[in-house]
Amino acid sequence: PSAALALLCGSVAAVGVWKWLGKRQIQKKMEEARRTRDEGVKKMAKAVQQFREQVPHVQTDAILSLPLLELTERLQEGSLYPKTVLYTYLEKALEVTQQTNCLRHFIPECEEQLQEIQQQREKGLLYGIPVSIKDHIGHKGHLVTCGLVQCLGTPVQEDSVLVKVLKRQGAIPFAMTNVPQSLFNYDCSNPIFGQTLNPFSHQKSPGGSSGGEGALIAGGGSILGIGSDVGGSIRLPSSFCGLCGLKPTAERLRWVLGVWCTHLLNVDVFSRPNPVPCALGPMARDVDSLALCMKALLCQDMFWLDPTVPPIPFNEEVYSSSAPLRVGYYDTDGYFPLPPCMRRAVQETRGALQAAGHQLVPFSPPRIHYVMNELFLKTFFADGGHAWLDVFTGDIVDPNLKSQVNCCKIPKLGKKLLALILKPLQFLLLLKFKNIATISTCRSVKEMWNHHHQIEVYRTEFIARWRELRLDVVLCPVLGPAFTTGYPGKLLTAISSTMLYNVLNFPAGVVRVSTVTEADEEELKLYQGCCDDPWDRTLKQAVAGAVGLPVAVQCVALPWQEELCLRFMKEVETLSREK
Repeated sequence: PSAALALLCGSVAAVGVWKWLGKRQIQKKMEEARRTRDEGVKKMAKAVQQFREQVPHVQTDAILSLPLLELTERLQEGSLYPKTVLYTYLEKALEVTQQTNCLRHFIPECEEQLQEIQQQREKGLLYGIPVSIKDHIGHKGHLVTCGLVQCLGTPVQEDSVLVKVLKRQGAIPFAMTNVPQSLFNYDCSNPIFGQTLNPFSHQKSPGGSSGGEGALIAGGGSILGIGSDVGGSIRLPSSFCGLCGLKPTAERLRWVLGVWCTHLLNVDVFSRPNPVPCALGPMARDVDSLALCMKALLCQDMFWLDPTVPPIPFNEEVYSSSAPLRVGYYDTDGYFPLPPCMRRAVQETRGALQAAGHQLVPFSPPRIHYVMNELFLKTFFADGGHAWLDVFTGDIVDPNLKSQVNCCKIPKLGKKLLALILKPLQFLLLLKFKNIATISTCRSVKEMWNHHHQIEVYRTEFIARWRELRLDVVLCPVLGPAFTTGYPGKLLTAISSTMLYNVLNFPAGVVRVSTVTEADEEELKLYQGCCDDPWDRTLKQAVAGAVGLPVAVQCVALPWQEELCLRFMKEVETLSREK
């Protein structure tokens, strides 16, 4: 017995030491990553200082205030030099990241790209424009981390297709921006690089998962950025940070990722075709910038480098049209009621569009509860969340993700018991809790393919309703205003407004139209949501204290009609600025 006890104690001690060594190894990797980032920041600050000494009279504020279209025009004609613009934005990016922690890493090769574009025979559409890119968009010689320790090992061996096209169009990728751990959160923090803050209020989140992009552009440190969207990850940061952002039809733009990051994005968890694909898209200060970026990317270089991208160039005629539109609209999807200011934004925009001569038609998305519970979340948790949990193996889970991770860790029997316990409760409460703890899974390949089929059936139903009303576009709400940091992880179900158009794979964009007023804040005190349950009260807490923060709306078009979506966004932007 004494020998057995000694063996048991020794085994327990060995396991304890092994775990301690594992955690220590993780800490060392994170410290090294942070040290590398900090060294890169210091080197870039030194390079900026040297440029300042060489060219002391740069009109920084004048350059930073130029809209993208005017900046490109000045660069093309030679009245501004790419080097001056690059170092102006590098200097501003250093300032913004010091305040918001939005950068994961500067791209020192931007100086090499500066030399490259000056040797190009023709100036591309983005000649001399500094561009920031999201952490997981591959750039040669740099890591794709997704905020995970086990992704800190091997740098990307070549540029992604999208980065190659940006460079061929004369753009200068200069920074990679921070993301939430595993990308599956609409806050923006991870254990390696920390929490990114909203430049308008440091108590608020910039949104996610393209939150680093949102903070950098809103803070003035970038004029154009590239994000990705699989549930709202371009549109939510655009809403929280007062930007314009476009999620195109997923196949309109593509980029080549490493196998690991593809797995993280759940793009390859299922056999193809992917039921809810990830989309790349631009983020900027105005709609014209988004249109110019799409025009630049939808070129022969893109179609040649990636033949899976349909060779459909940007349709300038559709974007420039001024014909009246038939606009469907709704201010709530009936699933998760949004704060009063977001509904006000839709109602005011609807009135402005009507006064401008457009035809407004009430529209209601069909079966939104079914879409949220059965189609969207079942896509990502078809295996009960095991594939997602695997990415945290040998990692430290970010506090903002712990509630979702813990729910996925509940054994299958526990989830079934939980579902039985919840049955007598209010229907909506059941729906909201089901999303995170009792979601059904695909138990066989047959069920998985049936799930894919049900998504196609729903798309057909939605398009039929759209066609029946003869709609051109749809105006609808987007989640906002900016949440207090830490709250997005508690309210996964609140993203129904954006998630719907990922399931449908429709192009959708966000435009800032207003700001939160004192009256909005007073009305929020009366907000009860659906039934004043814990989720409704949590949302109320998340958005409180937002006076002066941006308020946005969402604009939607049918698949492959990005130009029409952008044209509608431009109309909304123009009317809101006039107001």
